[in-house]
Amino acid sequence: MSLSHFRVAIVVLALMIANNALAQTNTAKATEKNDSVSKTLVLQKTIYGQISPKSIVHSGDGLFFAQNMMYNHTVTVYDRNYKLLKTIKDEVNLADYGFDDYNNTYKGAPVEVAFSHGGQYAWVSNYLMNGKGFDNAGEDDCNKSDCYDPSFLYKVNTQTYQIEQVIKVGAVPKYVAVSPNNKYVLVTNWCSGDVSIVDVAQSKEILRIDLGPHPRGIVIDNKSEHAYIALMGGTRIADLNLNTLKLSWLTKVGLTPRHLVIDPINNRYLYATLNNEGNVVKVDLTTNKVVKKCYSGKAPRSMTISDDGSYLYVVNYLSNTISKIRTSDMKVIEKQKTNHHPIGITYDSQQNTVWVACYSGCIMVFEDTEPLNAPKPTLVANKRQLSYCSIGTICC
Repeated sequence: MSLSHFRVAIVVLALMIANNALAQTNTAKATEKNDSVSKTLVLQKTIYGQISPKSIVHSGDGLFFAQNMMYNHTVTVYDRNYKLLKTIKDEVNLADYGFDDYNNTYKGAPVEVAFSHGGQYAWVSNYLMNGKGFDNAGEDDCNKSDCYDPSFLYKVNTQTYQIEQVIKVGAVPKYVAVSPNNKYVLVTNWCSGDVSIVDVAQSKEILRIDLGPHPRGIVIDNKSEHAYIALMGGTRIADLNLNTLKLSWLTKVGLTPRHLVIDPINNRYLYATLNNEGNVVKVDLTTNKVVKKCYSGKAPRSMTISDDGSYLYVVNYLSNTISKIRTSDMKVIEKQKTNHHPIGITYDSQQNTVWVACYSGCIMVFEDTEPLNAPKPTLVANKRQLSYCSIGTICC
């Protein structure tokens, strides 16, 4: 073969490789956009208003609480007819609740919520407090430290919408979970790197347990025996024994686990979103090993699970999508587009609807038209099996 023919062959081969790579890239992009094998999620309503919802959580009894951070300083409450029932302002005088060192008016920054006593009370975490005496607030890129300001958990009566109690917790509290027996409320503190254990009967924090960098999601089993806590600063999930308040660990789960849900029927499987990987993993709690994972989208944040445990619904923050994942084989069977930056999600089993909080300023309600036939559990752990950053940036 002459040198000129050889050069031509090399050019042709290079073009073939480039075309093949381009085809693979386009296929991958198509998979990201069009990998639905079913079409059961139907948009029913988009709710707008003066909101910036970081999370949306169903009480289990027809109320939906949206936490609007420091951008609106409110929690907005809706019913199943999408009606705004109440706008709860986060402003309090902490001295009125027994904190005499803070005799002033303060604003919070509602992040997350969990419900207790059959939905009678909502426990709302506040990212930070604004006012005199709070001068060193944490933020999303903080290092684990005790030097940041503490914040407060609000106990809200869901009949009167009044803040009945406030409880001091750690720095930058994020996720909240209530044990099904209503004994404990757990709060992950992002910047102090620990979890607050709140005794419901005493209405105070009784213990704070060190975890490590950036604890986030929590889920509690049906028997109120184990709380699983995701650490976004690594690849581990903590297993907190709620009888002994001692820790053990699930290791090598995947990078940056953020949100957790548990199989509601028998609690055998734990599911975690892996924010940096884009994956959702399934962990067998009889072996503490990952048994399956799937790609959900860019930056999967929160998720929720159907009452029969058949499906996960996951919001993908940077893909602007919601994924429906079949748990039996961890296959994404449907994706739907959402508005910008979906970040919170919750499930209403009575209506078979999924409510999605978009940080850009709306709540989208999808009906899943596929019927569920499996038996429901007699006890359901936290119905929501579901930084300080500006809207439009990556936040945790």
